[in-house]
Amino acid sequence: MAKRNKKALWLVMAGALITIFSAVFLTAQSNNAADIQAIAEISPQQYISDFENTSRPHLLLDVRTPEEFASGHISGAVNISVESLESRLSEVPQGQPVVVYCRSGNRSATASQILADAGYTGIYDLGGINTWQSAGLPVE
Repeated sequence: MAKRNKKALWLVMAGALITIFSAVFLTAQSNNAADIQAIAEISPQQYISDFENTSRPHLLLDVRTPEEFASGHISGAVNISVESLESRLSEVPQGQPVVVYCRSGNRSATASQILADAGYTGIYDLGGINTWQSAGLPVE
């Protein structure tokens, strides 16, 4: 009888571990899916038609360094470097789209993920100002 109880105990423990592992794995998967949905890539042409031409309220966020920003940026952009973004989230309004860009697209992807991890939605990754300028679009 003791052997039967040990076997039953092992089965219960194994079932509990499988249940816990499944719950953790599924939660992690759903969080990743939510992050992907919270962040959308947007081209310069889409940005112009969806935001600039419609005067749709949004924050255009340049996550390059202040020096890079001073050398030329998209009109209306606010500069918060990716390195200081987490400590300056209070400057990024909730409840309106945030369009993020950098020089080449790497830092904008990182910044977009920081925003998604902080609970922001409606995040648009514009990529790099290099693409913007290659399309012949103006900077100030």
